[in-house]
Amino acid sequence: MTVESLDFSITGLIYDGLGNPPKAGTIGIRDGLIVSIFPILSSGDTPVIADRHIDADGLVISPGFIDVHTHSDVSLFIDGRGQSKVFQGVTTEVTGNCSFSAFPIVESKKQQQSDFLVGIGDDQIDLEWSDLEGYRAAVHKRGVAINIAPLVGHGTLRIASMGLEESAPTSNDLERMSKLLKEAFKQGAFGMSTGLTYVPSRYAPFEELIYLCRVIKEAGRTYTSHARDYDIFGQDFFLGPLKEAFALARETGVRVQFSHAAINNPSLWGRAQDWVDLFDSPEAKNLDVAFDVYPYNASSSALTQYLPEWVQSGGVEAMKERLSDPATFNRAAEELSLGWSAHKIIWMWDRVVIARGNGLLGVENGDSIEVAAKKLDIAPENLVLELSRLGGNSVMVVLFYRTDEDMRTFARSKHSMICSDGSAIPFDQKGKLPHPRSFGASARALGYLSRELGDMSFEEVIFKMSGKVAARFGIHDRGSIEVGKAADIVIFDPLTIKDQASFLNPSQPPIGIEYVFVNGEIVVERDLQTSALPGKVLNANL
Repeated sequence: MTVESLDFSITGLIYDGLGNPPKAGTIGIRDGLIVSIFPILSSGDTPVIADRHIDADGLVISPGFIDVHTHSDVSLFIDGRGQSKVFQGVTTEVTGNCSFSAFPIVESKKQQQSDFLVGIGDDQIDLEWSDLEGYRAAVHKRGVAINIAPLVGHGTLRIASMGLEESAPTSNDLERMSKLLKEAFKQGAFGMSTGLTYVPSRYAPFEELIYLCRVIKEAGRTYTSHARDYDIFGQDFFLGPLKEAFALARETGVRVQFSHAAINNPSLWGRAQDWVDLFDSPEAKNLDVAFDVYPYNASSSALTQYLPEWVQSGGVEAMKERLSDPATFNRAAEELSLGWSAHKIIWMWDRVVIARGNGLLGVENGDSIEVAAKKLDIAPENLVLELSRLGGNSVMVVLFYRTDEDMRTFARSKHSMICSDGSAIPFDQKGKLPHPRSFGASARALGYLSRELGDMSFEEVIFKMSGKVAARFGIHDRGSIEVGKAADIVIFDPLTIKDQASFLNPSQPPIGIEYVFVNGEIVVERDLQTSALPGKVLNANL
């Protein structure tokens, strides 16, 4: 039993990423691929020959984690090291979620698209490409430590096709969107996402989504849905947004991934099981539907998302001009004070924390809107509007509007996958306080949900963060420990793995991650990141 000329061999307890119980064995890696998997050698066997052998006795060998829902589209172009993710064992990011993507870009709409992308939390950049091929080339030229599996963001697509108009699309608009979407699929995009609470994705009528989902279905790709905050059918404001996603699956046959399951309305806390049960109901019969969830009881977004819809209409510049008029500002403040979302959820300003205030008005990151408003002696709603007027989409907040028990119910479901809804970003955040999900989601799922709470076994959590995601999005060459698959591998200590990132001190790596391989190269060895940048912008057609 000899395999010569291996780059690496790794011996230890192997979790295959397919949900099976672990088995002890030795993995052989050559030229970026897993080329052999042997049982643990007995004393009479011929040893496996490799340039380097890693003895992972007492550790877990797992597929590299595939984060099913991220916003690393711009962050990995700015800094390809992807520190916050690679240190927690993430080797592939599914980007382009919630309607935000770095392509397609059209010259006449580039400023609007650039302003739009700021809403995922990154600095504004010059978008130097127009399509996925150009984006892929730009990322590869700079180098990237982990892989990117890109989706097309409906918001970016809609701006490219019809700008920021608050209107239903014409037949020409639909044709332009369809052409750009098909082109992205030809270039290897893995699907399309909507962000139906964000301008301009929120303007899309059901018929527009039907049209685009048929294009997605024809290409054999996945539709991911950041749902509306109301029921377009006017029947059930709690389950209605989920039922809209089901209706799209029923009408078009498209595969649907419902994004970041959560209950943000305090009046509905505790009803997660009712929501999950819908996936096993007759309404979901024969539909290809699933969802993802991140293991925290708080969300994060651009502050502008929570403004009244009419204030956001037309994009950032239109919003700023609108809020510069005192009468309009007062009208917006009065309306905002009544609550947020279509359901007018009551504001608990002490639960809305500034993550990135950019020093505007002297606000401090880590202060709640309540505290910051008291310091400035102004009404909280006026502070929100002023920050939005001055900072556009760049001001980010964290909202503590969820419960741990609801999150755990979502995570335990057989229909769920584990995500971060975060970004691959550097540890040095220069005073910003991004949501800790970017630094610890996968480690938190293993350490907190599995080991500490016992909600799921390690093999189930790993499956929800690797093989299940790969199968869902057609990432055929990775996601499991199998011969012929890419050598994306994480080795961690099952007794110590734990997230350390907190809301007030998020920029911390988890503990317990020993090694991370991407495409057969070590990118993290114990507490250090190597200089290797072996990641790729993946192609769904390969």
